[in-house]
Amino acid sequence: MKRILLVEDEISLRETIKLNLDLESYKVNAVGDGKTALKVFKQERFDLIILDVMLPEMDGFKVCEAIRLDNKEIPILFLTAKNSSSDKIAGLKLGADDYLTKPFNLEELLLRVQILLKRSSLNAETKESMNLYILDGFQIDFHNMVVVSPANKSINLTKKENALLRLLVDRKNEVVSRESILEIVWGYDVYPSTRTIDNFIVTFRKLFENDPSEPKHFFSVRGVGYKFIE
Repeated sequence: MKRILLVEDEISLRETIKLNLDLESYKVNAVGDGKTALKVFKQERFDLIILDVMLPEMDGFKVCEAIRLDNKEIPILFLTAKNSSSDKIAGLKLGADDYLTKPFNLEELLLRVQILLKRSSLNAETKESMNLYILDGFQIDFHNMVVVSPANKSINLTKKENALLRLLVDRKNEVVSRESILEIVWGYDVYPSTRTIDNFIVTFRKLFENDPSEPKHFFSVRGVGYKFIE
């Protein structure tokens, strides 16, 4: 039985979609806000996520980005009233697999769900390659949260280090604001001080930079956030 996380704040629509998915023999966990969605996602296993954009607590774009830090493979379908081309492009850039605008046809939604679930059966080799990143001879294994140095020394990453590193790598050459990092990486947890992020950046510099005092990859952008350059 395929497991689906449905995130929709409109109660009547959430119940209607859940009922129809139940009738298709899917096991559905339906929630109404972004922070709860992230919490449930981290506690349970799902095969597909149906995600509204305009959500209380944490919008769907931020939820999608946070999920992609942990899982690159799970299909994400945006279901939203935000129907401009720029919104669709933004959602797809963040890692969504499909984008269906409201109002929609239920039969079309069910067909898209079926197609996404079929498409998600990636082979093991492809999954592994999506979780590996090479930086100056360092092999970063996001799945196992470990970095292997050019000298073949293994360094374990904490969960937050792994998530922050993946966020910066996924958005390389972009400035990522402190606010985005706190919301995406720490999610529904109590926010730490921005000084904590500074300490993480220092750790990354010590690990990856030849000269941490003259970084080539990890930069602080004063008053804004941080930037990773390959």
